[in-house]
Amino acid sequence: MRGWWQDLTDLVLPAACGGCGRPRTVLCPECRAALHATAPRRVRPAPEPAGLPAVHAAAPYEGAVRSVLLAHKERGALTLVRPLGTALAGAVRAGLGEAAADGTGAGRTPVPFPRPVLLVPVPSSRRAVRARGHDPTRRIALAAAGGLRRAGTAARVAAVLRQRRAVADQSGLDSGQRFANLAGALEVAAGCAPLLAGGRVVLVDDLMTTGASLAEAARAVRAALSDPGTAGVGTADTEVCAGAAGEAAGERRTERGTAPVHGSRAPHGTAAGTGPGHGVRAAVVAASPVSFGANRN
Repeated sequence: MRGWWQDLTDLVLPAACGGCGRPRTVLCPECRAALHATAPRRVRPAPEPAGLPAVHAAAPYEGAVRSVLLAHKERGALTLVRPLGTALAGAVRAGLGEAAADGTGAGRTPVPFPRPVLLVPVPSSRRAVRARGHDPTRRIALAAAGGLRRAGTAARVAAVLRQRRAVADQSGLDSGQRFANLAGALEVAAGCAPLLAGGRVVLVDDLMTTGASLAEAARAVRAALSDPGTAGVGTADTEVCAGAAGEAAGERRTERGTAPVHGSRAPHGTAAGTGPGHGVRAAVVAASPVSFGANRN
């Protein structure tokens, strides 16, 4: 597990580029371009799992982008969270139709979305978080929400999903096995469904390969939005809900002067006025090159 001294070292000492290892830079211009130069686009895995929402990705998972994500996730290179958050924010905007329509990735002007955007991270297991010393997806989501607010889009993180049962290690499993492994594994923590009301829900993750994790997360969120009274049946998970609410409050305090994070609340079970769970979308930093190329709009 990372210690406080490792986090401090990351902040005060010159770093090596997370993409290529070039010394004395967090992310060199070439690797930054690999992460940010491509216009975010709709991605579809093949086969596409049932229930997968529309997913937008910032970059293909290869080369420098792969190295940057692994450095942040597995080696705790926390200084990479800002550029990763910027990439994720671009994918979120693309999914909400807020990027310019020229398709070049240049000169895009963010357009404020009329309702708050709720970034819901796909959760890692507690065991993985303990082993890594941090939760990489939640960290990137918080950075993305900050970037969206600075650009004028009301956004906050709602980390309300949790694993309801243990799942097997996904490495080595094909798409069908991954979907079966994750089926029914996630839920919105008891008492947290109201945090999703009145906003546009965007599921976020660092990477999409088969789409199984995002499809299961979407199922859990749709179930909670359709019938919030049945979400997370059992004793309310006050720790999860308090943490999610606390993140929102902390974001408001640190982003004074930007767009408000609360809009008019919709009735429980309604996402942005589109019906129960119909407005759920997803965004990731990277997707497999095959799915990134399969842009079948």
